[in-house]
Amino acid sequence: MTPRPPSRPSSDSAAAPDADVPPTFLPAPARPDGEQEAPPAQRTGPGPEAEAATEPAAQPARKKTARAKPARAARPSDAPATEVKPSGTSEADVPGAGGPDATGPAAEKPAAPKKPATKKSAAGPKTAKKAAAKKTTAKKTTPDAAKKPAAKKADAKKPAARKAGTRKPAATPTAPETAPAAPSVTGSPAAAAAPVPPAQRPAAGAGTPEPAAVGARAAGSEATASPVGGFEAGAAATAGARTTAAAAQTVGGAAAPAAPGGVLPAPPLGDGDRGRLLSGTHHDPHALLGAHPVRDGVLFRVLRPYAKSVTVVAEGLRVELPHEGDGIFAGVLPLSERPDYRLAITYGEGPDAHEVTVHDPYRFLPAIGELDLHLIGEGRHEELWQALGARVMEHEGVPGTRFTVWAPNAQGVRVAGNMNYWDGTVYPMRSLGSTGVWELFIPGLGEGELYKFDIARPDGSHTLRIDPMARRTECPPANASVIDVSRHEWGDADWMARRAERPVHTSPLSVYEVHLPSWRPGLSYRKLAEQLPAYVKDLGFTHVELMPVAEHPFGGSWGYQVTGFYAPTARLGSPDDFKYLVDALHRAGIGVIMDWVPAHFPRDDWALAEFDGRPLYEHEDPARAAHPDWGTLEFDYGRTEVRNFLVANAVYWCSEFHIDGLRVDAVASMLYLDYSREHGEWTPNQHGGRENLDAVDFLQEMNATVYRRCPGVVTIAEESTAWDGVTRATHHVGPGGFGGLGFGLKWNMGWMHDSLVYMSKEPVHREYHHNEMTFSMVYAYSENYVLPISHDEVVHGKRALVSKMPGDWWQQRANHRAYLAFMWSHPGKQLLFMGQEFAQGAEWSEEQGPDWWLLDPAYDAAPDHRGVQDLVRELNRLYGATPALWERDTDPGGFAWIDGGAWEDNVFSFVRYDDAGDPLLAVCNFSPVVRHEYRLGVPENVPAWREVLNTDEERFGGSGVVNTGRLKSEPVPYHGRSASLAPVLPPLATIWLRPEG
Repeated sequence: MTPRPPSRPSSDSAAAPDADVPPTFLPAPARPDGEQEAPPAQRTGPGPEAEAATEPAAQPARKKTARAKPARAARPSDAPATEVKPSGTSEADVPGAGGPDATGPAAEKPAAPKKPATKKSAAGPKTAKKAAAKKTTAKKTTPDAAKKPAAKKADAKKPAARKAGTRKPAATPTAPETAPAAPSVTGSPAAAAAPVPPAQRPAAGAGTPEPAAVGARAAGSEATASPVGGFEAGAAATAGARTTAAAAQTVGGAAAPAAPGGVLPAPPLGDGDRGRLLSGTHHDPHALLGAHPVRDGVLFRVLRPYAKSVTVVAEGLRVELPHEGDGIFAGVLPLSERPDYRLAITYGEGPDAHEVTVHDPYRFLPAIGELDLHLIGEGRHEELWQALGARVMEHEGVPGTRFTVWAPNAQGVRVAGNMNYWDGTVYPMRSLGSTGVWELFIPGLGEGELYKFDIARPDGSHTLRIDPMARRTECPPANASVIDVSRHEWGDADWMARRAERPVHTSPLSVYEVHLPSWRPGLSYRKLAEQLPAYVKDLGFTHVELMPVAEHPFGGSWGYQVTGFYAPTARLGSPDDFKYLVDALHRAGIGVIMDWVPAHFPRDDWALAEFDGRPLYEHEDPARAAHPDWGTLEFDYGRTEVRNFLVANAVYWCSEFHIDGLRVDAVASMLYLDYSREHGEWTPNQHGGRENLDAVDFLQEMNATVYRRCPGVVTIAEESTAWDGVTRATHHVGPGGFGGLGFGLKWNMGWMHDSLVYMSKEPVHREYHHNEMTFSMVYAYSENYVLPISHDEVVHGKRALVSKMPGDWWQQRANHRAYLAFMWSHPGKQLLFMGQEFAQGAEWSEEQGPDWWLLDPAYDAAPDHRGVQDLVRELNRLYGATPALWERDTDPGGFAWIDGGAWEDNVFSFVRYDDAGDPLLAVCNFSPVVRHEYRLGVPENVPAWREVLNTDEERFGGSGVVNTGRLKSEPVPYHGRSASLAPVLPPLATIWLRPEG
């Protein structure tokens, strides 16, 4: 039975697979009989993953020396191919075989490494080889003597073989000169050293009983990592490694034993490299693992903690590697170049034993380009999701998954997941220089696999973290990242081509705000795609605003504490399912806005907080990092990589998911250093002010980038203060000295607050709050506004919209209808949260969503609610058909008061104009009395008017006081105009009038 591997972390809900089943991999595809694999590419000299140089432990710092030239690869004309002794050959027939065991105190003698390896290799190997050759010759029997001519012939070729850098075992029969350069190597598994079960493995750096470890401790050297992070080892480093490899063949001037099956001992790993590799703190595991040219051939080193054996498999080659302990298998094969090889790994024992064949992850060059790394370092990678995260790809002709993560403070990073039983030991990643990016390509790994990053903090402790760039996650409360490949084929080409034809500021925008999980509880993205577009289109809304979209831990929330910034929440389906919903809305002619939260993130210890053991995404100053209201952490907008993470995230949603707008949450908390902080709890900026200059720069960059890359997209700020220039262009400097933030629209929080205060008053008291309804026009054109009746206004004891209204049930519904018509006719775009379109009386509940049963015909009061729903449908229909209501929302010339001071009557009257000058007259009577022949001054160029909307109509649930037929203008001066008319004003109602004919 295989020893049980570590169980999956408790933060993930899925149970670990059966411990008796070895880790699963995608095996290499079998080739048909007779079909041969293409020969490997010819290489000269050491490859990009050459063995790092080693030094004697007691040797002082080296002086700078000239670089050694890499050895030329052997050609068939240089020397005959070397044939390794087949299975069954005695130790006496193998050069260097036998000798003392490497374990015990003798292998740990401190005196051995005092001599420089270069001196030892200059004299020792020659003497050892001669002695070994004589000893071998003396033991030979009569049949072996017949082979002497062949041995002499091989000796004649010895100088050429050495020139080629290939060690030729003494007294080994050679093939004819015409034999191919790549030898056929076979090794007997029975002859190889028996692997040590994981339960019996010695501690890191301890001696091991395998023959391959002879001289490892005596040499006392530690491999030196490549100065460029594993991209290429220098020629000098390669020469040093070869020298150490030669020295490792001798112990005290005698030949060191070779591993059975023709595998030569591997240059030893120093305790430092070995310990860092096993503890997951090595910055360049590719310099230690994989295949590397050395003096005697090619060094193979593999780390597989739970394997029983590891065999190198290539064309004409199958050799088992000796086990050095701690799950490390290593050996040197007498090859002239690195082959195109795979690893055959055996797990289990007895009847449970089986073998899987995989590509070695440590044979590949980095799968991320230099340009990507440069842009990441600059913080200018606008498609960051293409460079970081888990990406399924084909690399060097092999399919697999590339993992990349930004963790500049980490000592080491490993990939852990269900593919390795959440033990990251087998998959350490390499650091790619000063960018702080770690990378590993794992061949054979595809979509659907769960994974996290096992990060070694600066203090040496480990933390298991989700991928910040993960495009898919497990369904909460599980939180692992999931490798994902999108296969959705978009069908919204017409929508995408048209959405940029007209600026949003001069277009109709009526938004239905939807909390997706609770709109119809239990519906997935695809089920929502069958119902939501039809419902929204029937009501006439132009857009939906969806929340929550990005992954978050707590389902009963608005989703504002995001943990998966690049992943749609898995509660409702996959990322492709969410794309399907967006696609369906677009094909129905409905735009999609999503809530986006770059202001803060939660402190969960498996997410972004102190991601690599130090403040990374959050500000390093704890006072700046901690959000005082929500117990979360604020982003460090001054760090270029963090700003890049967020800017690219905005572009990601708009480009990959065809999102038409981003409503940015909590902008005010980003802009002010003293937001919700008392005196002494914050530090002024360099100018002594309270503005967060880093956040200003981020918002400007985000808006500029989104508008440049995604034409037709609108960004909307939820900003509750009087910050100047929220919707002004970034290059236009305002009176405060700042350029605009660059948003397209801004929520008019002041209008929302003031108007709801007015509507909550009894009509008899409203005259004292008349200015609450008129003050918004003082600043209506200072920004490009959206009028929001949002989710924030119907929860936490604030009551639903209809419940805010005074009076009995009839008056509440009448106020509700009149207010909605006032909102639709006021300058600005509109947003209405779900449930308010049919006057739901209860607050929103995440568990049951809107009270749809109120519309059930079996319910006695259903006509009251259907009447409000019918009104919303009519408001949107007239709104879309009347350019005066949206064409000049940001132009002061598109609005004029008729009478904004009728406070004693609770009446407001004004005119809206379109680009052609055609008017719409809106009159609101917020008193419960009918006002007959209420005279109003009107534009004199309109001879007659017709009522097009009356919220008191019986079909909407009103009393039926309406104006029928044509209303003629009279030459009676009023309100400073030369013409007027006298319609009847229904109680608690709003009417719209348009020119007749």
